[in-house]
Amino acid sequence: MWTFIYSIRAAWRFRGYRPKPLSPLSARRWIRQFDRKSRKCAKKLLDNVIFLSESKSRDILVKQNAALMKRLTAAGLPLENLIYVQVHDAGSSSPVLLNLLRDAARLQRLHCKFVDGRDIIGLSEAMDEIGKSAIGQGAIIYIDDFVGSGTQFCDARDFAAGSVDVAAFSEFIIAPCICEEAYDELDARGIEAFTGHKHLKSQRPLHSKSNLFAEAERKSLLLVCERISSQGLGFMNMAAMVVLWLNAPDNVPIILRGSQDQTPFVGIFPRTTDLPVPQVI
Repeated sequence: MWTFIYSIRAAWRFRGYRPKPLSPLSARRWIRQFDRKSRKCAKKLLDNVIFLSESKSRDILVKQNAALMKRLTAAGLPLENLIYVQVHDAGSSSPVLLNLLRDAARLQRLHCKFVDGRDIIGLSEAMDEIGKSAIGQGAIIYIDDFVGSGTQFCDARDFAAGSVDVAAFSEFIIAPCICEEAYDELDARGIEAFTGHKHLKSQRPLHSKSNLFAEAERKSLLLVCERISSQGLGFMNMAAMVVLWLNAPDNVPIILRGSQDQTPFVGIFPRTTDLPVPQVI
């Protein structure tokens, strides 16, 4: 009975997950894949998932952007000297997040500039225009959905910044969630982070640096991860526990995502790349 009730609560809590909407039936199916001894551990793991819905992500972006704007305007930087950049690192939903922020914060009415990170000519022209202004200085604000290790984002940023002179520009990133591993990469580039959630290793039950689970509980779920994939804790073994409505990051434990093509293990938060390709009739 508790499995049935819990499945209903899980489907409600994680409503809006886009790649594969969650229902009480699919939540129950996920839980019942575990043996009886491990089901309470699986439930406890799911309780530790940090789900960022579309509305929550939008609110974080707007709040963090307002805080950044307040600081920049207090420093004498006009809003038209702000360049918002969407970043195309692998699997990023940066354009979607930038559109959310642009519309919710009415950024177009404030005459801010918007550039695609791959559009080097457009970025160069926007920076040249600001360079000719009375102040001659500006800010580049990268928008992303989730920053895990920081490697992918920094590779995309370095590609853009390597083609233009950013010396007269301060650099910032706004994202709903940034993992603690990314901060060293960001700091090395002088990029200041604004986020609603800094995801610590201690907040990830299956991470070796976390004490949220008893060792026996952790090991029982790690064994399930290992049976599904050699990268059972996700990219770089980060064991991240943050899921956005658009997709689950690739550093989420595999027992939450499921097997490739969802066979034999069905995930509760499959990434779009985990789902089987629809057959063409």
